Amino acid sequence: MRFLMNVVHDSTEPASDDEMAAIDAFNVVIEASGQRVMAAGLAAPSDSAVVDARGARSSVTTGPAVESDEFVVGFWVVEAADRDAAMMLAAEASQACHRKIELRVFL
Repeated sequence: MRFLMNVVHDSTEPASDDEMAAIDAFNVVIEASGQRVMAAGLAAPSDSAVVDARGARSSVTTGPAVESDEFVVGFWVVEAADRDAAMMLAAEASQACHRKIELRVFL
Protein backbone atom coordinates (compact mmCIF):
# COMPACT_ATOMS: atom_id res chain seq x y z
CA MET A 1 0.00 0.00 0.00
CA ARG A 2 1.13 3.52 -0.69
CA PHE A 3 0.92 6.24 1.97
CA LEU A 4 1.52 9.97 2.13
CA MET A 5 3.28 11.18 5.27
CA ASN A 6 2.87 14.96 5.54
CA VAL A 7 5.30 16.75 7.84
CA VAL A 8 3.28 19.31 9.80
CA HIS A 9 4.91 22.24 11.58
CA ASP A 10 4.15 25.77 12.77
CA SER A 11 7.28 27.47 11.46
CA THR A 12 9.08 27.96 8.17
CA GLU A 13 12.44 27.73 9.96
CA PRO A 14 14.60 25.01 8.43
CA ALA A 15 15.42 21.84 10.31
CA SER A 16 18.44 22.03 12.60
CA ASP A 17 21.67 20.25 11.69
CA ASP A 18 20.83 17.45 14.14
CA GLU A 19 17.32 17.12 12.69
CA MET A 20 18.71 17.03 9.13
CA ALA A 21 21.17 14.30 10.12
CA ALA A 22 18.31 12.26 11.64
CA ILE A 23 16.12 12.85 8.56
CA ASP A 24 18.97 11.82 6.26
CA ALA A 25 19.52 8.64 8.32
CA PHE A 26 15.78 7.85 8.19
CA ASN A 27 15.82 8.37 4.41
CA VAL A 28 18.76 5.98 4.02
CA VAL A 29 16.90 3.27 5.97
CA ILE A 30 13.62 3.56 4.07
CA GLU A 31 15.45 3.85 0.74
CA ALA A 32 17.45 0.69 1.47
CA SER A 33 14.29 -1.19 2.48
CA GLY A 34 12.50 -0.15 -0.74
CA GLN A 35 9.82 1.73 1.19
CA ARG A 36 10.64 5.26 0.05
CA VAL A 37 8.90 6.30 -3.15
CA MET A 38 9.84 9.96 -2.84
CA ALA A 39 10.36 12.72 -0.30
CA ALA A 40 10.63 16.51 -0.47
CA GLY A 41 10.49 19.68 1.53
CA LEU A 42 8.08 22.44 0.56
CA ALA A 43 8.34 26.22 0.31
CA ALA A 44 6.51 28.41 2.82
CA PRO A 45 2.72 28.76 2.48
CA SER A 46 3.23 32.44 1.64
CA ASP A 47 4.96 31.31 -1.57
CA SER A 48 1.95 29.27 -2.70
CA ALA A 49 -0.88 30.07 -5.08
CA VAL A 50 -4.42 28.73 -5.38
CA VAL A 51 -5.68 28.22 -8.92
CA ASP A 52 -9.44 27.82 -9.41
CA ALA A 53 -10.51 27.03 -12.97
CA ARG A 54 -13.89 25.49 -12.15
CA GLY A 55 -15.99 28.30 -13.62
CA ALA A 56 -16.05 30.21 -16.87
CA ARG A 57 -13.04 32.22 -15.73
CA SER A 58 -10.11 30.96 -13.76
CA SER A 59 -8.68 32.81 -10.81
CA VAL A 60 -5.35 32.77 -9.05
CA THR A 61 -4.96 33.79 -5.43
CA THR A 62 -1.54 34.12 -3.84
CA GLY A 63 -1.00 32.47 -0.50
CA PRO A 64 -2.27 29.23 1.01
CA ALA A 65 -5.66 27.64 0.36
CA VAL A 66 -6.35 27.52 4.09
CA GLU A 67 -5.04 29.87 6.76
CA SER A 68 -3.69 27.90 9.71
CA ASP A 69 -1.10 28.07 12.48
CA GLU A 70 0.28 24.73 11.22
CA PHE A 71 1.00 23.67 7.66
CA VAL A 72 2.73 21.01 5.58
CA VAL A 73 6.47 21.70 5.33
CA GLY A 74 7.43 18.47 3.58
CA PHE A 75 6.33 14.94 2.84
CA TRP A 76 7.29 11.36 2.19
CA VAL A 77 5.49 8.93 -0.10
CA VAL A 78 6.15 5.43 1.19
CA GLU A 79 5.23 1.82 0.50
CA ALA A 80 4.11 -0.20 3.51
CA ALA A 81 2.47 -3.60 3.91
CA ASP A 82 -0.48 -2.14 5.83
CA ARG A 83 -1.63 0.78 7.98
CA ASP A 84 0.14 -0.55 11.08
CA ALA A 85 3.47 -0.69 9.23
CA ALA A 86 2.86 2.82 7.88
CA MET A 87 2.08 4.07 11.40
CA MET A 88 5.43 2.72 12.55
CA LEU A 89 7.18 4.56 9.71
CA ALA A 90 5.27 7.74 10.59
CA ALA A 91 6.41 7.45 14.21
CA GLU A 92 10.03 7.03 13.07
CA ALA A 93 9.68 10.01 10.73
CA SER A 94 8.21 12.17 13.49
CA GLN A 95 11.05 11.21 15.80
CA ALA A 96 13.64 12.00 13.12
CA CYS A 97 12.35 15.43 12.15
CA HIS A 98 10.80 16.44 15.51
CA ARG A 99 7.55 17.40 13.82
CA LYS A 100 4.04 15.99 13.57
CA ILE A 101 3.31 13.52 10.78
CA GLU A 102 -0.10 13.29 9.12
CA LEU A 103 -0.51 9.81 7.61
CA ARG A 104 -2.89 9.29 4.69
CA VAL A 105 -3.40 6.26 2.47
CA PHE A 106 -3.55 6.68 -1.31
CA LEU A 107 -6.85 5.54 -2.81
